[in-house]
Amino acid sequence: MTTIEGLAKNGELHPVQAAFKEHHGLQCGFCTPGMVMSAADLLKRNPNPSETDVREWLEGNLCRCTGYHNIVKAIRAAARALAG
Repeated sequence: MTTIEGLAKNGELHPVQAAFKEHHGLQCGFCTPGMVMSAADLLKRNPNPSETDVREWLEGNLCRCTGYHNIVKAIRAAARALAG
């Protein structure tokens, strides 16, 4: 089982972690581990998700701060980064 700490390799953030940081996909940080891990799983299964795909995938992860806009933006940016 991988945790959010296990995503980073050799001191470098995983593309999903980096995208959350770059695109302000977090505020208080409470939901961040679940969002990042869920996003990483989504991108393994669907490397090019639409905005609707991302929003549907995240339905069970509750965030009270962000309104999900930047989270979705970060996940789609991570998909592009992973695609090269």
